[in-house]
Amino acid sequence: MSIQSTGLFIAFEGGDGAGKSTQAARLSDALESRGLTVLRTREPGGTPIGEKLRSLVLDHGHGTIDARTEALMFAAARAAHAHQVIRPALAQGKVVITDRYVDSSVAYQGVGRGLGAEGVLSLNEWATEGLHPHLTVLLDVDPAHGRQRRTAGDAAEDRLESEPDEFHSAIRHAFLDLAEAAPSSYLVLPAGEEIEELAARILERVESLLGDRVSGPRL
Repeated sequence: MSIQSTGLFIAFEGGDGAGKSTQAARLSDALESRGLTVLRTREPGGTPIGEKLRSLVLDHGHGTIDARTEALMFAAARAAHAHQVIRPALAQGKVVITDRYVDSSVAYQGVGRGLGAEGVLSLNEWATEGLHPHLTVLLDVDPAHGRQRRTAGDAAEDRLESEPDEFHSAIRHAFLDLAEAAPSSYLVLPAGEEIEELAARILERVESLLGDRVSGPRL
C-alpha cells in the first residue's frame, strides 16, 4: 500500500512527560501493520549532526547556553533533519512521524525563554524551508503530572526538563495557543488518558487523513 504524492507528515508535540514517544511508537506500529512504510524520528536528532547537537543542548555539563544560542542550535538540528531526512522520506511516499518539531521551539524558546514566538517561528520557517506537518498531535500534560511521570524510577531530568513548573506551565499554554490558532491541523488530547484510548483516537484521526491519500483499499 503506498501513499500518493508527497507522503504524510505527523508531528507529536507536548510538554515533557506527555507520552509523545509512547504514542509515536504505537502509531508507527499500527500503520506498519497496515502495510504502510513509516519513518519514525525525533528532534533534536534524526541525523548525525542533529544527535550531536541534541547532546550539547540537552545534557548537563556543557556550561551556560543562553536563550538565543539554544534557539539556534535547535534550528540548526532541525534544518539538517528536514533537508536530509524528512523531505526525502516524504518524496518516497512514506509516513514520517516525528517526536517534536517546530512547535517545540516556538513554545520552549519563543515563549519559555522569552525570545518571542514570531521570531522563533520565522527562524524555523527559514530553517525548514516552510515544511509543515499535515497533522500535529498535541498531548496536553499538566506540568506537575509531567514531572511525576518523567522522574519515575529516579530518572534524571535533562536541562529543559529540570526547569521549574512555571516554565513548563508557560510552555503548556504556548502549545495550546498554537493549536487554537489552527484547529484543523491539530489533534489535542489529554495526556492523562489511558494509553490504549489515546492510541485509538490518534489512529482514527490519521486514518481519516490517509483515506484520501492511499492508493488501494481504504484503511
